[in-house]
Amino acid sequence: MIRPEAAARLRRWREAIAGAVALAAGLWLLLTSGGLPFLFGLALLPLGAVLALSGIRHARFRSEAEAPGIVEVDEGRITYLGPVLGGSIALDELDELAFRRAATGEAFWRLAPAAGPPVWIPEGARGAETLLDALAPLPGLDAGAMVRAVQDRTPGLRVVWRRTPLRALT
Repeated sequence: MIRPEAAARLRRWREAIAGAVALAAGLWLLLTSGGLPFLFGLALLPLGAVLALSGIRHARFRSEAEAPGIVEVDEGRITYLGPVLGGSIALDELDELAFRRAATGEAFWRLAPAAGPPVWIPEGARGAETLLDALAPLPGLDAGAMVRAVQDRTPGLRVVWRRTPLRALT
């Protein structure tokens, strides 16, 4: 019924579409009703706006690439289970987040602790799209920088976030 590539595009933008539908429904209720439906429409507007903006960011972050391995996020710990390499790192151990795109087009997230080897996660690994939300609690992280790193097709390493050391109180 729907071409596979069209269905894939709709899946990629599903949160943004849901937000737009919520915005439209809220606006319709505001303009055509009163009382309780009016209040429901009033509540739908900010909810739809947040969902639409978040959905746009997530859709731009998702990759069409396919790579082996699985990314799991559990209680502040990010784990990559790959066929050859893998690793695990807790958010409080993370010292630097970078994105590397090779000249061949392959791309990887590098999650580097203060001590020890970094965890390399392929952009197209199953579950890699959860990194945007999983890394959100990092202090000072700009999620837009993560999206821009994925969108940029220029080969090279882009440091997206680096932990700033706490200054001693004097």
